[in-house]
Amino acid sequence: MNFDLKPISKHPLHRIHSGLLVVSVPEAGLAKSHPLSATLAKAVASKVFEGKPGQTLALWEPAGLATSQVLLLGVGKATSAHWRSAALKLAGWIKDKSVTQVDWCLDPKSLTDWVAVLRTLSDGLYTYTHTKPSAKAHVAHVSLLVSDVAKVKGMVKSVQASLAGIALAREWGNRPPNHATPAHLGEAAKALGKLKNISCEVLNPSQIAKLNMGAFLAVAQASAQPAAFIVLHYKGASSSVAPTVLVGKGITFDTGGISLKPGAGMDEMKFDMCGAASVLGTFRALADLQPRINVVGLIPACENMPGGKAVKPGDVVTSASGQTIEILNTDAEGRLILSDALWYAKRFKPRAVIDIATLTGACVIALGHVRSGLYANDEALAKQLLKAGEEWDDLCWRMPLDDAYAEGLKSNFADMANVADRAAGSVTAAKFLQRFAPEAPWAHLDIAGTAWKSGAAKGATGRPVSVLLGYLLNQVHKPAARR
Repeated sequence: MNFDLKPISKHPLHRIHSGLLVVSVPEAGLAKSHPLSATLAKAVASKVFEGKPGQTLALWEPAGLATSQVLLLGVGKATSAHWRSAALKLAGWIKDKSVTQVDWCLDPKSLTDWVAVLRTLSDGLYTYTHTKPSAKAHVAHVSLLVSDVAKVKGMVKSVQASLAGIALAREWGNRPPNHATPAHLGEAAKALGKLKNISCEVLNPSQIAKLNMGAFLAVAQASAQPAAFIVLHYKGASSSVAPTVLVGKGITFDTGGISLKPGAGMDEMKFDMCGAASVLGTFRALADLQPRINVVGLIPACENMPGGKAVKPGDVVTSASGQTIEILNTDAEGRLILSDALWYAKRFKPRAVIDIATLTGACVIALGHVRSGLYANDEALAKQLLKAGEEWDDLCWRMPLDDAYAEGLKSNFADMANVADRAAGSVTAAKFLQRFAPEAPWAHLDIAGTAWKSGAAKGATGRPVSVLLGYLLNQVHKPAARR
């Protein structure tokens, strides 16, 4: 979807020639001076249209307007939820009617409302085509007609950048595992490295070995696809400003290894790199907005496969931190690759570190598919991420990190085990990661329930790019020197 902003004062309705003119109608109705107010009054009187969220009334060649096809679109009380209903309905209308040019009169008031409108419309018009040539993407240009362009321009620009990031994250999340190997992710990162203020380095297995990343390489060792460690830098501020480090889990396919997963639904384990995809998407958005901050992106990327070279339950590996790990379950591999990446993050003397991972089924049981699990060792960081989630309609929920939860990670044969028992599985996974986090404020986002959808709507969502971008933009005026 392409869109632009236009002031309605310079583009009055009676002069607009469009494939489809959409007029947002709240339950309170239109102003009496509106050219369609009389038509609306008749529709309301006959109970054909009431302005309820997502309700539509198509008009053909209404008197006084240049556009032949006009759609009255109900937005209810103009809450974020009502804007979402309206935008979803409009997306379906655009696709069904194959409309390519839309002029939409609307007036969302807040950032959250604009997110609701534009992300829902973008999601509704999305079509995956990379390995499905029979699917035809519908390209529509949408002109947003608003009363005050200057007032909303900044918000809309930020949302537009987030949509570009979400699109990139969604695209890579949806690609089949043979089209999204660690090498492919490395190429995607290198492409980002050509954008303004972004640089990229992709380390190969021998370089990873020199970093003593034994936990990461243990997961990768059975795969024919070489592991890759992707390091991205966005430098929008002086080098004296400490960066925020984003660490994304990049398991491009997860069989579970020797602790093999059930076959049913295993195809969805291509989504196990959605944490990595969200980091790529966030950098794409940063390239558009160019905020005055510094950000580092770290992506350990590999497959988790069974085979003669695979790590076995009971094996003990040494992480980059020097701590040893008894691998009791090879399907708890994400925390292993993240442990080495989190340790690597220390070298940047960061202001904060956030890791993002489709980490545990236990988080899905706890929170379902509405909110991502949020763990943090710092109150301020937790509050800032929760705030960003609310503002950008990408919700999180704070989970506990009590030290008592780590008791189950004790091992007789190593410094720690990689799993505890089933109780509070998402929490014990976070406690494992916490042992490798730098001294800086650290947060962990478990997106296992929010990164993709199953069933008829199967596909990546692009979450939590919005949370990450919103948090980073809120840090622009809070410079922190390197420690």
